[in-house]
Amino acid sequence: MSDSATLAFPRRVDINPKPFGVALLLIVLGALYLASAAGAKLAALFVVGALLGIALYHAAFGFTSSWRVFIADGRGAGLRAQMLMLAIGVALFFPALAAGTLFGNPVKGLVSPAGTSVIVGAFMFGIGMQLGGGCASGTLYTVGGGSTRMIVTLLAFIAGSVIGTAHMPFWTALPQLKPISLVTELGLAPALLLNWLVFALIAWITVVVEKRRHGKLVAPDLPADRARTWLHGPWPLVAGALALVLLNFATLALSGRPWGVTSAFALWGAKAAAAIGIDTASWAYWSTKANAAALAAPVTQDVTSMMDVGIVLGAMLAAALAGRYAPVWKLPLRSLVAAVVGGLLLGYGARLAYGCNIGAYFSGIISGSLHGWLWLVAAFIGNVFGTRLRPLFGLEVERIRQTGC
Repeated sequence: MSDSATLAFPRRVDINPKPFGVALLLIVLGALYLASAAGAKLAALFVVGALLGIALYHAAFGFTSSWRVFIADGRGAGLRAQMLMLAIGVALFFPALAAGTLFGNPVKGLVSPAGTSVIVGAFMFGIGMQLGGGCASGTLYTVGGGSTRMIVTLLAFIAGSVIGTAHMPFWTALPQLKPISLVTELGLAPALLLNWLVFALIAWITVVVEKRRHGKLVAPDLPADRARTWLHGPWPLVAGALALVLLNFATLALSGRPWGVTSAFALWGAKAAAAIGIDTASWAYWSTKANAAALAAPVTQDVTSMMDVGIVLGAMLAAALAGRYAPVWKLPLRSLVAAVVGGLLLGYGARLAYGCNIGAYFSGIISGSLHGWLWLVAAFIGNVFGTRLRPLFGLEVERIRQTGC
């Protein structure tokens, strides 16, 4: 999870009509514009982004808080939901990636080299998650949900991303393996079985740790009015996991590759730097054919950028439906500093590690990429350090009081 539980969202009212109307209008107009200017597929991906934003907000689903509460308090529901999401994800993605096509269209996974840059970058990203207050998807959906602190994190995230692109030649020259796909190396059935066994092992470990710490599994807080839950939230974590993996699969079907987030932040930063006279186009990272084309083209033609905008608007719509869209502009100084430092670490780390919690961890693992597993280990260790640093910046570390068992 992101830090949505600790960002002081206001008590819900029935609905916030103005932000609801603005978000809905922008989603509709955005989809219509993209359909005419860039084609039906990009418009559909923009809508998928909006649906991702709704699911992320209503399920409060992300990675930062769920990792923190497991590290600090042994609660594993969030991690178990992630393992369920990944287990369903490999069942959907691996056969399509092994075949190379989905619904008649070519598809490929996000498979990147595993090596030094991934270890260092993911570790930095993990610390940034805890100081910045969210991961990549968490930053976007909490910005859309009205968190002004996360706007600071997002701006620093973008700055860190573009700085990371400037340094990429140094990091990619360090020792690393070639891109390795477990689906290609092991075959479809062995790759599926191995991944399911590891997901089950991680889930089992969270159960053991939680029972030792609390005597039993901690029951989730369920809403009193179940009939209104699906429209107004909150959703159960399992529902969020299912929504995210199905929407990621829709992304694969429409774009030919899985969901990613942070390449857009680097692109936005590079375009902003170019606008003030910095020759980012001459940097090695932006000299490759694909990156040079993205830098030269309008941002409205970039799939990841439009999906990211969709996530923000979808989360705004969900927050308005939940009656919790009410930005608070006063930020404590220590929290503001943490947002800046955390955002810079998030952006820089994501570039080094070939992605974030979405592109490297979620989409990387369900692509069969070995670097996704390396990212998970290094980022989790970073989260341990980041969790211990949070009190220095006046940030909460959630714990459950023992009640006798």
